[in-house]
Amino acid sequence: MIAPFPGFVELVGSGVDGVVFFIGSIFFTLAAALQCLETFNADRGPGGGHRQRLRVLAFEPGRIDWWSSVLQFAGTLLFNLNTFRALQTGLDQPSYDRLVWAPDAVGSACFLASGYLAYVEVCGGLACRPRRSLEWRIAAVNLAGCIAFGISAIASYVVPSTGSVIDLAAVNLFTAFGALCFLVGAVLLLPESATEPEAASS
Repeated sequence: MIAPFPGFVELVGSGVDGVVFFIGSIFFTLAAALQCLETFNADRGPGGGHRQRLRVLAFEPGRIDWWSSVLQFAGTLLFNLNTFRALQTGLDQPSYDRLVWAPDAVGSACFLASGYLAYVEVCGGLACRPRRSLEWRIAAVNLAGCIAFGISAIASYVVPSTGSVIDLAAVNLFTAFGALCFLVGAVLLLPESATEPEAASS
């Protein structure tokens, strides 16, 4: 969220800015991996299942939450690759944005699909009216972040004839906004997780 701002890269330099992006992408991937673990080990059925061993892998293509988690994790891995390659090459190379590296198009597509599937699961259908539930707010703000990352990826396309991106300001703005949405979604998970034990004990 901080690294896309032009003032930041001017203050710390392109090398430090690149490191901030890369470290941020690692935390992003760790969070997605934990989400996958939670999904793989979620209770099954109305009575809930009692699993004694932790599942680190699962193949359940019939579950929408499985698809959402796995696609999100794949998108974060692509984001890691993108930021690492940019870090190795340097911001001053013409093939990369001078201020920020947006998630590449495939990674952004994974985020968008993941966010939409999570939203569909909460809604119980392809779309629904805004709800007051915390679960809906989390899904909606995360979907907004995914859309912002998608816009950023489109805006970061380098036009071959000019050698410049379509709209560098949009790349920076929507990358920062998408990261802010994900941060808000993560913070909203705290009160949601606090209510789950209460619901289980009642």
